[in-house]
Order: sequence, then C-alpha cells, then structure tokens
Amino acid sequence: MSNEVEQRVLTMTDKRNLEKELEELRQAKLDVAEEIKVARGHGDLSENAEYDEAKNNEARIYGRLAEVENTLKTAVFVDDSKMSTDTVAIGHAVKVYDMEFDEEDTYTLVGFTEADPAKLFISGESPIGKALIGAHVGDVVEAQTPGGALKLKVLEITRR
Repeated sequence: MSNEVEQRVLTMTDKRNLEKELEELRQAKLDVAEEIKVARGHGDLSENAEYDEAKNNEARIYGRLAEVENTLKTAVFVDDSKMSTDTVAIGHAVKVYDMEFDEEDTYTLVGFTEADPAKLFISGESPIGKALIGAHVGDVVEAQTPGGALKLKVLEITRR
C-alpha cells in the first residue's frame, strides 16, 4: 500500500470559499462554547438534552474546522485565468461529444467547493473529471460512472 497522498487541486474561488467558511466556523465555535456554558447552568448534565445537543454541535464544528484548515494547508491552488488550454485541467470548460448518447455537452472542471453536477460543474475528483484531466483536443476518454462507462471525445478546451 502506498503512503502517497493524492493532492487536491483547487481554484482560487475554492480558496476564497474555504477561507470564508473558516471564518464562519471560528465564529460558530465561539457561539457553541457559549451555548455549552448556558446549558451547563441548567443543572444535571446526565439528563440535559440542550447540553448534549450543544456538545454534538461542537464536535461537528471542530471536525469541519479541522478539515477546512487541513485542505487550506495541503491543497494546491491554481489561478485558472492564466492556465494553458492545451490539456484539460481544473478551471477549464471542456466541450465533449458523448459517443453513446450522440450529443455534445460542456463540463466545467472546478474544485470541490464549486461542484454542481446539475450545471455540469464537476470536480476533478469526480469520475468524469478524473477521466478528462490531462486530455487533449481529439482524445477519447472513458469515465467509469455509477451509471456505467461513458466515452467522451474532447472537442474543445477553454478557460471558464
């Protein structure tokens, strides 16, 4: 088994979104500390649902806070406005021809904080994103999706 950690590649928009969430989590951490203090004042902690809920909320906040801080420390952030469009990368819009359904689609590869499959904004960590990253115009890639294999021909790569 390899100890190599897969590095996340994210856009500057992702970085701004994570930094904003970090500030909100830090405020939530202060708020939940106050909730716990108030709940403690209500007496017996063994039967104090308000205290239990505040402690569960605290655990959730601390867990997410650690996750966001780790992502900001370890991710590679790219300025997608300056990237070459020779190969598919995060921050690109990719027009593809779906060989099975005989139709064209345009996927926009984004970091995970911006992913919205309904709008065809996909992360590089998704099956289609993984298949497209590194491809060139004219390449045919195969993505293993939950709905089955998709064969996509790359028609055009542009900055989003």
